[in-house]
Amino acid sequence: MASAIMDQLLADIKTAMKAQDGETVMTLRTLNAAIKDQTVNAGIEVTDDVVTAVINKAIKQRADAIEQFAAAGRQDLVDKEQKQMELCRNYQPKQMDRAEIEVLVRACITESGATGKKEMGKVMHLLMPQVKGRADGKLVNQVVLSLLP
Repeated sequence: MASAIMDQLLADIKTAMKAQDGETVMTLRTLNAAIKDQTVNAGIEVTDDVVTAVINKAIKQRADAIEQFAAAGRQDLVDKEQKQMELCRNYQPKQMDRAEIEVLVRACITESGATGKKEMGKVMHLLMPQVKGRADGKLVNQVVLSLLP
């Protein structure tokens, strides 16, 4: 396999199985199955980029579920989803904070020559490959909007 993240995930599944941590095993196996579905079953090579994309999707799904369970007053399910989300985050690359994103956005604005919000697409086109998998898209969008005149 060409993915260090996947290797770590498989090792952690074995460790959780030996520790008889059922909830962790279930969460990690679910993540493993999603990765296999997107790679092996689709005929795509397992790479860190593909694995990171699947992990990010799993985290977003859990965040959406947390919102819905919280609105329904189901704190027990909120807690369960939060624990699963934290387990998934262990395999996500270090996320960029707002200050790091702002530095990149300013550089992309300068490089693209964007002068207003109407040219946001130019900035995003340059920026997204640099932050892919390392920053939340909503946060990136907010930063770009705040920095464009």
